[in-house]
Amino acid sequence: MFLIHGFLGLPVWALFIVAPVFIHLTIVAVTLFLHRDQTHRGLELHPAVRHFFRFWLWLTTGMVTREWVAVHRKHHAHCETENDPHSPQVKGLLKVLLEGVELYREEAKQQDTIAKYGRGTVDDWMERHLYSRYPILGVSLMLILDVLLLGLPGITVWAIQMLAIPVLAAGVVNGVGHYSGYRNFECKDAATNVLPWGFIVGGEELHNNHHAFPSSAKFAQRPWEVDLGWWYIRALEFFHLATVRRVAPEPIISARGGRVDLGTVQAVIVNRMHVLRNYCHDVIRPAVATEKQMAGAASRGLFAKTRRLLTRDETLLDARSRVCLQETLAHSPTLRTVYEFRQRLQALWENSTLSNENLLQQFKDWCAQAEATGIATLREFALQLRGYTLQPA
Repeated sequence: MFLIHGFLGLPVWALFIVAPVFIHLTIVAVTLFLHRDQTHRGLELHPAVRHFFRFWLWLTTGMVTREWVAVHRKHHAHCETENDPHSPQVKGLLKVLLEGVELYREEAKQQDTIAKYGRGTVDDWMERHLYSRYPILGVSLMLILDVLLLGLPGITVWAIQMLAIPVLAAGVVNGVGHYSGYRNFECKDAATNVLPWGFIVGGEELHNNHHAFPSSAKFAQRPWEVDLGWWYIRALEFFHLATVRRVAPEPIISARGGRVDLGTVQAVIVNRMHVLRNYCHDVIRPAVATEKQMAGAASRGLFAKTRRLLTRDETLLDARSRVCLQETLAHSPTLRTVYEFRQRLQALWENSTLSNENLLQQFKDWCAQAEATGIATLREFALQLRGYTLQPA
């Protein structure tokens, strides 16, 4: 009888509750401890909570904190390039889906990656002498515990636990999350938000939001988006077991057409992801709609994917899309103008060599020239930019 039910004596149907609970706890440990606390420092967990998550991850995944952090930081530093450890845009979606764990392990073996990107992670006696030295011991103990508590069905529960993170993290987040989904922000990589995975991967499905604001402890950006990890953070905060260090900025816009100074430019740069999103919604979308309405039947098909082409970073476009973009810009002076102004606006925060004086002058020139184009939506947008202000310290 013991072999059937283990020490807990649970019926078989109860395993369908136990297994998801165990898996969800592992996902919470990954997103709160490994990702938001250790990798991006947007969250600071209480030492007791940190150690609990470390211990649970040792039992259920065998992942080494420093290695996981290093691989993920390198992913952000070289996203969608040959140096990205697991980009489906480079390696192919199927390879990331099926071999995500192997890609992670291969990169984790690179000592230069660990040395460069793994700094600042927990490094106490337990980490050095147990967790990182004997990762296989943890998952082996988990197998023994599952069998002792649940009986022979515990082997099945253990196997599902071992598959959970490879499938959900490597498959859904690292794979699908850089291949298919919707985008709130036009960051310079292919990260997407993937639904309806919010109640399964703890908020990690909001991958586009995360890549737009990597250091934010909160991933949700729209009222209807679900970030379960953030709910857990707020609960831990209530009990003084977590401290939120950073969240994504929210634009503060005062009266339009105000005095432009360096603070205005800094506010625009801090909120650049919101600025680009608003530019798409307030300038590019109306311009495309107007051009499509005015176009003849023969050229109307040219505008089918225009909005995506005008807003997506050019490095993410394939050769065919780039040709289509150039044909569209050649066909429409209005779209060419709004596209060029978008590129110039983005260049303001990408040029790190500009002095503050030159940066301010270029911003003023951009606003003045945008207002003088004769395009009403672009003029309104430039007036709005003048009202951006920094959040109070």
